[in-house]
Amino acid sequence: MRSYNPMLPPIIVDAHQDLAWNILTFGRDYTRSAEQTWQAETGQPASLHNGDTLLGWPDYQRGRVALVFGTLFASPERSRKGDWETQCYRGIEQAHRLYRGQLDAYRDLMDEHADKFRLVETGHHLQEIITEWHSTCETHPVGLVMLMEGAEGVRKPSELAEWWEWGVRIVGPAWAGTRFCGGTREPGPLTEDGRELLKEMAALNMTLDLSHMDELAARQCLDSYPGPLIASHANAAALIEDYSGNRHLEDELIRGIVERNGVIGIIPYCRFLNYSWKSSDGRDGLTLSTLSNHIDHICQIAGDAAHVGIGSDFDGGFGRDSAPADVDSIADLQKLVPILAARGYTEDDIIAILGGNWLHHLQENLP
Repeated sequence: MRSYNPMLPPIIVDAHQDLAWNILTFGRDYTRSAEQTWQAETGQPASLHNGDTLLGWPDYQRGRVALVFGTLFASPERSRKGDWETQCYRGIEQAHRLYRGQLDAYRDLMDEHADKFRLVETGHHLQEIITEWHSTCETHPVGLVMLMEGAEGVRKPSELAEWWEWGVRIVGPAWAGTRFCGGTREPGPLTEDGRELLKEMAALNMTLDLSHMDELAARQCLDSYPGPLIASHANAAALIEDYSGNRHLEDELIRGIVERNGVIGIIPYCRFLNYSWKSSDGRDGLTLSTLSNHIDHICQIAGDAAHVGIGSDFDGGFGRDSAPADVDSIADLQKLVPILAARGYTEDDIIAILGGNWLHHLQENLP
């Protein structure tokens, strides 16, 4: 599947956006441009707690963002930051209700704006989206692939087939630690429930997302999970200044993902480029050129440009003021094209990095 028209910029695929979480938490309207949302949210909880949005349908059009992995995400009660945070669960049943509610939010978005957003469940759906983006129409629908971040919404592994029928194609068992495995800041291996979850995922050929998994659990998955796997949003730990933790990928884990033909989505978030960064520091000095170091690091480990992409995590706890200095919306990710070209990446390499690698993964693994 070719994702490039020489008369147009490359197609972008973004492997991680928490759209439903923002819709239900703040009432964000992703049919508007990011700039319109900034104006509408001035002084409102969304801007105060999650920053200025980087996303909006007109920005997808300007940036040629054809496909987004839309997450289903809720956090455990112990991680709640304030009364404003509505998507938090105390137990499995509440988690299940919240995840289902987010799935419904995506369905509502697509039903109400069918010209703007479409569910991608199959290879045929994927081809339809890409064909439309190569048409001469002025605007194009954005495809949504459902990704469950943290699997606590799955009450028991045998229930996973229902989520598959509801459109979920990718599952990450962790955010913080879960009953399936250790996660960010809460280390630990795969549990017996985790192994049962992986068994059910493999039977459905679901993609496993290693993002947020503790390194021990992720290495166990590399050794035991027979199905497709990715890291939808994680940076190279070796390049993050002042970093120590289990959120990002050590080089050994990057090699393991590459050897399994996986793809890693890089995050344009200042603190994931310099771990000591804080909002009062401002954005100067951290740019898409800084981000390209992470892209190049993964490519150097892999020996090619076939295993890295974008997983922006935009609107996932940070906003415009925490993105690289040359990024005000997702459309600005097209600025990576000349940056990568200056580093010696070919046109085909750049097409692959911005979206082609994710398209190839989906083409190979969607039913």
